[in-house]
Amino acid sequence: MRRTLRFVAKAVTQEVRFCRTDDGVRLAWARHGAGPPLLIVSCWLSHLQHDWQSPVWRHFLDDLGEVATVVRYDERGFGLSEWEVADFSLERRLADLETLVEATGLERFAVLGMSGGAPVAVAYARAHPERVSRLVLYGGMAGGGIQQEDEAAEAAFLAMIRAGWARPDPLFRRVFTNAFIPDATEQQMAWMDELQRTSTNTENAVCSRIARHAVDVRDLLPGITAPTLVLHAEGDRVAPGWGPRLAAAIPGARLVMLDSRNHVLLADEPAWPVFRDEVAGFLAADRVVVPADHLSAREREILLLAAEGLDNAAIADRLTLSVRTVERHFHNVYLKLGLSGRTARAAAVCRVLGLDPRG
Repeated sequence: MRRTLRFVAKAVTQEVRFCRTDDGVRLAWARHGAGPPLLIVSCWLSHLQHDWQSPVWRHFLDDLGEVATVVRYDERGFGLSEWEVADFSLERRLADLETLVEATGLERFAVLGMSGGAPVAVAYARAHPERVSRLVLYGGMAGGGIQQEDEAAEAAFLAMIRAGWARPDPLFRRVFTNAFIPDATEQQMAWMDELQRTSTNTENAVCSRIARHAVDVRDLLPGITAPTLVLHAEGDRVAPGWGPRLAAAIPGARLVMLDSRNHVLLADEPAWPVFRDEVAGFLAADRVVVPADHLSAREREILLLAAEGLDNAAIADRLTLSVRTVERHFHNVYLKLGLSGRTARAAAVCRVLGLDPRG
């Protein structure tokens, strides 16, 4: 069973949906923007609704949504996804991503792996090269994060999570905030402090961190075949040194080092427009508009029924499909034809009929 929610800000709408994994865990995912599809595998701290109002993340959503149809999700145990979970392994996270892709109806798309989501993005690109058009790794790593090789420091981090994650005051959480965005304003830091306890509970934070530090996908990097862009902040303290290592290990990867100390780039720093322009330019190759005769037989059939004036429910009834399946076909048509907005349906119908949509 799926539910749909909508949150509106700055005249931009995101659509939030839910799906279930093969072990019954509910995952939340969202879609917004227009253009070629971009699937974001984000860091462990996420909340689809909370991030939408964020002084730390909102510029990512706004600017990426201008050049792509952005699909993002909360991992199991976080955000709007189900919190009562036990398995945070890489294998489980990859299986969740595979389930999510099927739920979205995406066929071929770019993948952006951010921070601790990068290993999952790498594993997916290696397992499904036919679906990944291009790969972006930002602030990523191929193994555990900041304290992976320092057992004493990692024990201290876990102790701080246990002691302070759920406390009203942010004393212990501010340590993580300072690592992620050292050059942030107090407002931005306060939001990141609150995101931590909003995004998940103490038990999930501990178990997820332990599982992430067991991850190692370095052996997968040489097998990546998708065109790859690696972006990394020069002074990143969460994933220090990983940018050049990732780019060196992935065949043909391009590396862009960003002049920043922030693991999460902020909207008003000079590195942000560099990131934005690099990603937009890299995704531009996916903006290939295919002719209408490249649509599948089913997609053409649905458009012809739409030309008769049938709505989605009537089309579903005529073809013995679910309404959700019809919606998915329309979404794929829009992506293939490079259409978006309120006139996308009419324009797609005109294309399949060989008409000029301008009348």
